[in-house]
Amino acid sequence: MAGCALDGQQNTETVAESGKVKNVIMMIGDGMGPQQVGLLRTYAHRAPNSIYEGRPTGIDRLIEAGVLGVSSTGPHDKIVVDSACSATQLATGEPALSEVIGVGTEGEYLETILERAQKMGKATGLVSDTRLTHATPAAFAAHQPHRNLENEIAVDMIRIGPDVMFSGGLRHFVPKSVNDKGATYEAIRELNDGAFTFSSKRKDEVNLLTEAQTAGYQLAFTREQMDKVQDGKVLGLFANSGMMDGIDYAATKDAGDRSEPTLKEMTMKALDILSQDEDGFFLMVEGGQIDWAGHENDVGAMLHDMVKFDEAIEAVYEWVAQRNDTLMIVTADHETGSFGFSYSMKDVPEPQKLPAPGFGDEHDYQPMFNFADLSLLDRIYAQTRSNKNIWGDFESLPADQQTAKKLAELMSKHHAFEVTEAMAATVLKTSPNRFQKAGHSYLASKTWPAVDTPFESFYVYGEETRWNLMGHALAEDQYVVWGTGTHTDTPVLVMTFGPEAATAPFSKFLTHPEVGQLAKDALK
Repeated sequence: MAGCALDGQQNTETVAESGKVKNVIMMIGDGMGPQQVGLLRTYAHRAPNSIYEGRPTGIDRLIEAGVLGVSSTGPHDKIVVDSACSATQLATGEPALSEVIGVGTEGEYLETILERAQKMGKATGLVSDTRLTHATPAAFAAHQPHRNLENEIAVDMIRIGPDVMFSGGLRHFVPKSVNDKGATYEAIRELNDGAFTFSSKRKDEVNLLTEAQTAGYQLAFTREQMDKVQDGKVLGLFANSGMMDGIDYAATKDAGDRSEPTLKEMTMKALDILSQDEDGFFLMVEGGQIDWAGHENDVGAMLHDMVKFDEAIEAVYEWVAQRNDTLMIVTADHETGSFGFSYSMKDVPEPQKLPAPGFGDEHDYQPMFNFADLSLLDRIYAQTRSNKNIWGDFESLPADQQTAKKLAELMSKHHAFEVTEAMAATVLKTSPNRFQKAGHSYLASKTWPAVDTPFESFYVYGEETRWNLMGHALAEDQYVVWGTGTHTDTPVLVMTFGPEAATAPFSKFLTHPEVGQLAKDALK
């Protein structure tokens, strides 16, 4: 790219050839491998009733105008990466170990790009649709030996102090006594206007909301409260744990009474606030629930979360395109689910008569297998509830109603695919846990969901595997294959947009520490 576009024209006043930029925006699609990008683009451009209606996706526009590279995601000493390690590598430009947050291979605290930006006098921000203390945002503003230390991560984040923090995860910022529904609970409920229920995961009486206020933060718990913030430091916590998934987002984004902001709304508000700093800013934005849907092997939910993230990407792209001082980086921490569409022997097509000379009277058109009709894309997008939430509805029923027949009814209600009682019965099967490990948060149980596949050992999350089995029950009719309930080492895309000198180094096969280092170098 020769330079950023300004109102459709090439901007000739580009940043110095050194590649230095004033602002860096890093957008991370958690779990967004090339397969997930392909799912979005196939739906957008080929579904008969695509909501894109012939328009390019935000990712399309970004790739067309910018620079495309590829990156290996692996950790320092292993093959497959988790989100904490990968985000640490992107945040610090250094190799990292599995499941660590902002810590190096020798146990040292690593300077993140956010901390470097702070030292340079720049504003900083974090936005995610998961929890603020979840692995990806945590890696930019915390230093802990394990990603599960979310209470300690929350303390780090207030101490390190990004100017803008928007996400879910209130449960790690409020004292344990809120679980007693006493005075502290009532005070916080008044603050959040009763917009969502909350509880605490803390083991102490530390109230990080009051500590944040002492540190100069304004607090926001609803979209309306966020909109009122015009400048300064702000901590926005819009859900007790994760925020709305892509399906709920699609159903509520146009509702006038919606209290939870969308990923796009949080992102643009962060840009409004951070861009007031004359020294520039660093902003990380995570589309985190692509990964959750991939873990659950839920293709409809994954497509919806790709659409949600793409909307935020397009808004940021349009913002950056009006400037000549900003580097935009869009990548993923890893791929999740080993997802893909596949052809099969189900419903092999009947012969069709097609014109000569290619066919004619002597030769019919008849593929040997079913290569999946494009109408499937619309049916997949038509899903109205994630499998995880359908299972939650099922578990809330009285015990005598938790039958295969009832599960089939619930699944059929929210999917554009018929689910039979026999299909649902496969979700309810249980088998001995041959990987049992006493004291392990997921593997301690003697029995768990029966995964009827050679890849059983890659479905690691205990009873949550029921969600995967729901996806597997649908997979044959969706022409979808899944290889795992965890991550793969598939290289991911790195899409950059901005001044040519800053984007050019990304146009090759990189590693994630190299991507992180290039991002840090751009702020020098």
